[in-house]
Amino acid sequence: MIVAEKLKKVFSRVVAIEDVSFEVAEGEILGFLGPNGAGKTTTMRILTGYTPPTSGRAVIAGFDVREASLQARQQIGYLPENTPLYREMDVLSYLGFAAQVKGIPPGDRARKMREAMEETGIQDVAQRTINKLSKGYKQRVGLAQALLGDPKVLILDEPTVGLDPNQIREIRELIKNMAGKRTVILSTHILPEVSMICERVMIIHEGRLVASDAVGHLKSRLARSRTIQLTLAAPAAEVNDALAELRGIQKIECKESDEGDGRCRIRVETDPEMELSPDIVNRVVGKGWKLYEIQSLEPTLEDIFVDIIAGEKEV
Repeated sequence: MIVAEKLKKVFSRVVAIEDVSFEVAEGEILGFLGPNGAGKTTTMRILTGYTPPTSGRAVIAGFDVREASLQARQQIGYLPENTPLYREMDVLSYLGFAAQVKGIPPGDRARKMREAMEETGIQDVAQRTINKLSKGYKQRVGLAQALLGDPKVLILDEPTVGLDPNQIREIRELIKNMAGKRTVILSTHILPEVSMICERVMIIHEGRLVASDAVGHLKSRLARSRTIQLTLAAPAAEVNDALAELRGIQKIECKESDEGDGRCRIRVETDPEMELSPDIVNRVVGKGWKLYEIQSLEPTLEDIFVDIIAGEKEV
């Protein structure tokens, strides 16, 4: 549905992105991650036809963005980072204006506007002036604008920036519900957002793609270690000494309980290629210590992201 081939963009002498290539399948929600200034917005603007690439090509639903610009843009709904709303207009008037600009036939506009408002849940504020809406509803209006005309592709640039936690959750749910119906690229620097919404993630850093994989695969492939956390009744120093003897242990953190109950919490980092939970349990039981809890902790997407950006991993 979306194909980018060796995209490069140079502003004056500054290379914004270089050799950016990827594909997004029909119905997929792709997370596009990177720190501020990494090249996310430049890539989005090339895909939507707002900025021509210096070299390379982008194809949307079979249409080359440069050679068949109008047809390509007709397949896209775009929500830029700073949503361009006419705040003095009411919601209905604004969507009517947007439908006209998009070239939706007059006979279809009312139906298309109604469908977009229903999908984004803004029917109840249709007559209200945009300037009087909350940030969350303003973002919904922007998303409704992007949905006008039932585009096959949605490109969303930082769709939850500046929203409160409840508003963020609402926008996330709207996007998640689009899975399978539309192809979505979600550009963001908010890592939990990607974990909750996206099937696959790409990471861009200093204008180049440095990772592309399913979130779960990325975690398992790039994890520096496995982390095991346990709670038991034993002196922390003795636990540290006993576990340090096991092969594959990389790091041990011991913290005694503040409750004075003789318990301690142990966090153990182990070789990612080794399953050491049974060995740890056997060592604890062999020492006669009472084990209250043991669990394996998965690396977060944030852990992986920091490792990649810091250059500690080759992807």
